[in-house]
Amino acid sequence: MVIDIDRLPKDGLTLNRNFEFPSLDLVDEDAAFLEPVRAEVTIRRVGEEVWIKGRVKTRLSFVCSRCLASFELPVDSRFDLVYMPEDVHELKEELDDEDMDTLFFQGHEIDLREVILEQLNLTIPPKPLCSFSCEGICAVCGKVRKDGECGCQVKDLDPRLDQLKIFMKDKR
Repeated sequence: MVIDIDRLPKDGLTLNRNFEFPSLDLVDEDAAFLEPVRAEVTIRRVGEEVWIKGRVKTRLSFVCSRCLASFELPVDSRFDLVYMPEDVHELKEELDDEDMDTLFFQGHEIDLREVILEQLNLTIPPKPLCSFSCEGICAVCGKVRKDGECGCQVKDLDPRLDQLKIFMKDKR
């Protein structure tokens, strides 16, 4: 959905709608949509700037990074963005902190689908976990540890770390 900046009403534009995205658009290749993305967005033009404030809600399916089990993660994220026309911004050799928060649009259009997808991807954890206490799988037999003990004997650590054990013992 492309928003024409020149056609925005003076009091802004408010949209409440669902967006369908293919799961391939997510930054985590194992993630999948369980429902459409619900977006509530307000777009206003203030001088040269375009202010976009909104909220995205959906449910995603992930694979746990430790135990490889599928789990569901609800997403409810709010965002507040300010866009400036790309031709107004002067080129600098170095970026300062203020520039890091500046977003730009080309021409007189902003693709709202891209904005929604970007905000959704920013909510995805880098290492999805089914729970913070997930112990993963047994390194010997591959059994999921949260399902119970497997009885495997875990060998001692790498013998090259023996000196570190002695050092840490002396520190106590």
